[in-house]
Amino acid sequence: IDEIEALSSIYGDDWCVVDEDEKVYCIKISDCLDQPKWTLSLQVILPPGYPAAEPPIYQLNAPWLRGQDYTELANSLEEIYVQNLGESILYLWVEKIREVLIEKAQSSDPEPDIKKTSEEVDEGDGDDFLLDYQPIQEESIKIVDYITSESQEVDEELPSIHHGNPVTDRRSTFQAHLAPVVTPRQVKRVLEKLYENKKIASATHNIYAYRIYCEDKQTFLQDCEDDGETAAGGRLLHLMQILNVHNVLVVVSRWYGGILLGPDRFKHINNCARNVLVE
Repeated sequence: IDEIEALSSIYGDDWCVVDEDEKVYCIKISDCLDQPKWTLSLQVILPPGYPAAEPPIYQLNAPWLRGQDYTELANSLEEIYVQNLGESILYLWVEKIREVLIEKAQSSDPEPDIKKTSEEVDEGDGDDFLLDYQPIQEESIKIVDYITSESQEVDEELPSIHHGNPVTDRRSTFQAHLAPVVTPRQVKRVLEKLYENKKIASATHNIYAYRIYCEDKQTFLQDCEDDGETAAGGRLLHLMQILNVHNVLVVVSRWYGGILLGPDRFKHINNCARNVLVE
């Protein structure tokens, strides 16, 4: 508790409580305060045995974080844990990640190509945002294209899609959609089907996450997409992990109403997702 209070105080608005009861937290980390080039979200679940006997369960989430970058950073965090067994390590983890981001900013690495960002960091007029916004639904679908492009399987049956009850807060509306899936190809088909609906295609954000259990490998195939709502996809995937659901795709659409909701938007996204999963 002392560590959580200290981190909340140190990182202020960059620290977010996703689920107090399950001890799920998210920290937004960037290379500098003014105009950051590199930003990353660290989501952690603190298990009952932390810090004495268990490490935090974590996920690193950034559009540019792939392959070797992810592996090197994950190895650094594991090393810090091993060197500080039994001690609180979240602060050390956050500062190590910041150090890596600063190194990237100072190196010749090109800036990450992020075409869409959350309106919550936009301090301008909300109505202007709505007028300027152009749906880019194809970009979200491309996330799973690489999984299916190599093997041209026979088109599988489109799973049934269930739509949850919409929730509205200060003119923003959230609605979850769910479909049972057992292959990445079905994920792609469901996303394409949803985007055929003009209302869903026009949503400011379509955040999604899926978990598929592979019986033969005894492992999970999972992925998530923020669609511009920074860290929302990772939080949604965390919720699905906590609820231990699998072979399912959850999409949460948000239509922005011009009023910033702050952290409440994550509460609505997760609540909509939880309700549709329960249904």
